[in-house]
Amino acid sequence: MDILSLMELVLDGIVEAAILIFEFIGVGIIIFSGIRGFYLYLRRSPDTKLTLAKGLAMGLEFKLGSEILRTVVVRDWREIGTVAGIIALRAALTFLIHWEIKEEEKSEKKTS
Repeated sequence: MDILSLMELVLDGIVEAAILIFEFIGVGIIIFSGIRGFYLYLRRSPDTKLTLAKGLAMGLEFKLGSEILRTVVVRDWREIGTVAGIIALRAALTFLIHWEIKEEEKSEKKTS
């Protein structure tokens, strides 16, 4: 085994571990935000929607980071297309959530 093969093997291991960590963090944030949002909903808090949207956006950012890392280890065009589609969908969701946050913050400023 030459040095380049060894370096590639090490890089693949590091990237796979980082992908798992980012996915785990993203899912954890989304779950925590959902539970917190539900709790705020039950308490009839006016910040429910904004808090939930911010948590979802943060969770999606971590999941988007893991998909970007996944592009390092893909081997063929079909995988690249799949990862690109996932990245595009997650980026669109993140954009929509950030837009929703801005609109919600604007409406809060108008009412206060």
